Amino acid sequence: MSDKKGPWAGDIYVVMQFGLTIAGCIVFCLFVGRYLDSWLGTKGLFTIIFILLGIAGGANVAYRQIQKVLLEGQRKDDDSNGE
Repeated sequence: MSDKKGPWAGDIYVVMQFGLTIAGCIVFCLFVGRYLDSWLGTKGLFTIIFILLGIAGGANVAYRQIQKVLLEGQRKDDDSNGE
């Protein structure tokens, strides 16, 4: 079944993974911020703070994922050049 997948299938998976990682971090932090605002009676302070933390955290995780993908690509290139 993997023969039917084109060479772009892995690329789409990686891009979707980046997007879902960033969106997941932001949405999770949004809910945490809204919960803290309702619990402490603040008006959006923690929501804004946690959204910014979610953006930063999502970007950090996506950056590490990109570095991992690039390193794996370099290893594949090195292996194919070595043969």
